Amino acid sequence: MALVLVTGAAGGLGLDTANALADEGHEVVVHVRNRARLTEAGDTARWEGVVTGDLAEPDEIRGVARQASGFGRFDTVIHNAGVMNRPEDVTVNTVAPYTLTALMEKPGRLVYLSSSMHRSGSTDLRRLTSGSASYDDTKLWVTALALAFASRWEGTTSHAVDPGWVPTRMGGRGAPDDLTAGHQTQVWLATHPDATPGTGGYWYHQRVQTPHPAAQDEEFQARLIETLEQYTGVSLD
Repeated sequence: MALVLVTGAAGGLGLDTANALADEGHEVVVHVRNRARLTEAGDTARWEGVVTGDLAEPDEIRGVARQASGFGRFDTVIHNAGVMNRPEDVTVNTVAPYTLTALMEKPGRLVYLSSSMHRSGSTDLRRLTSGSASYDDTKLWVTALALAFASRWEGTTSHAVDPGWVPTRMGGRGAPDDLTAGHQTQVWLATHPDATPGTGGYWYHQRVQTPHPAAQDEEFQARLIETLEQYTGVSLD
């Protein structure tokens, strides 16, 4: 069985992902913003552990990394936490996944939540540091990070997942995609032995899709990582 961390697991796709993994018998550590949100996460006794922290706050991101590191090396980390059209989009959607990845021991597998909207994102990284980034920008950047990490560390695979436009609190009741399918790819990538490609995939409902060209551009990936290193003061290696 695998030891898996799921961020943003108090509700929505994060909770669905955590529940599905626990149902399969895996040891699941869930991240929530604060302890009060645990009441929304069902039977907390089923979790291997809980880490707390607001991923919109840089100091708390580091705190989440410290708490998670107390469980040892994870087999899989699923970077699910996200917000949309809020001032903290860039911090939660891009800076937090980067910082957690940089500070934690490298797991066997990394899975990052993207969005089809990443295809409308900008490659102008001045937006990252100026506070003018859109949701689409942040999802392009986290997709590029996922694909950059795919070849960076021996023994660690990395993928990006578009869960679809599903009827969660973020997606809204009228979202047309299937809610169950929204978490199945993450669960599959977290535990399945033979996903193809083995690393560096951009997935939608267990099928590989073609992402924004910049997400696969090694030069853009390098510029993005350098920008995040300077912005956060956290080196990747």
